[in-house]
Amino acid sequence: MGQRLRVLDVGMGQGTQALRLARAGHTVTGLESDAALLTTARTALADEPAGIRERVRLIEADGLETGVHFLPGSFDVVLCHGVLMYADERDALLAGLARMLAPGGLLSLLVRNGDTLALRPGLAGDWAGALDSFDTDTYVNRLGLRVRADRLGALTATLAGIAAPLHAWYGVRVFTDGAAGDAEPPAGEELERLLALEDRAGRTEPYRRVAALLHLCGVRG
Repeated sequence: MGQRLRVLDVGMGQGTQALRLARAGHTVTGLESDAALLTTARTALADEPAGIRERVRLIEADGLETGVHFLPGSFDVVLCHGVLMYADERDALLAGLARMLAPGGLLSLLVRNGDTLALRPGLAGDWAGALDSFDTDTYVNRLGLRVRADRLGALTATLAGIAAPLHAWYGVRVFTDGAAGDAEPPAGEELERLLALEDRAGRTEPYRRVAALLHLCGVRG
């Protein structure tokens, strides 16, 4: 096994990511402000072997409250995936998360790509919606909520300003963003090909720039 890391998963949802990391040997702290999701996570954790349960700590809290619960530099990795679009105080949230990182620690963000908001409605034939998307940084997600998208340039500047400059970034869902939310994934070799395609496109110009989501990795100086 490689290095065992101290991981903070902010907005962990039902805990899927946190449990996978704990199974891999890492120590994981999950923050979730939604009580129902936290209950689901606790139920899933209770089914795990004792050795995994002891590596996971779950806390009902908002991402802006990290300074209340932890000392600066407490974690090697901080994950904030699918959360930033709901945050009213984006820069304050990111600054607080960066302070939780030990020197050399990784801040991992998964955000909606604000530079490609016209693609989804445009490819669906919603011409009016696509035109409107050029002049806004908000969109209606698949839960029916109006949330914010973020642009690579703005986040790059923010990360530099909070001493966790951008180290690498990738596109996510280049070819599969148009799939229905309840669509069944392909099986076997076809799934392997699809994952290989998305992985390569997410690392390759110019495809990664038109992805629906962006994965940004900042490293604490």
